[in-house]
Amino acid sequence: MIKVEVRLFAYFREGRWKKKVIEFKEGTTLSDIINCLGIKEEEVSMLLLNGIDGPASRQLKDGDVVSLFPPVGGG
Repeated sequence: MIKVEVRLFAYFREGRWKKKVIEFKEGTTLSDIINCLGIKEEEVSMLLLNGIDGPASRQLKDGDVVSLFPPVGGG
């Protein structure tokens, strides 16, 4: 098992949390975390792994930090 800190922003926090350390099995990907949270991948505007944007197919390691951002609107 690995421990990963998951940080949620904006409306992704509704009914969830701001940040939380969660245990996952080895081989877990960012896509797996998004699905586990009940968020559709197309709703994620920016997906950071240890502060670096990239694809949801990346595998996680113990101690990683994942940040999920929805699209930001306004004017």
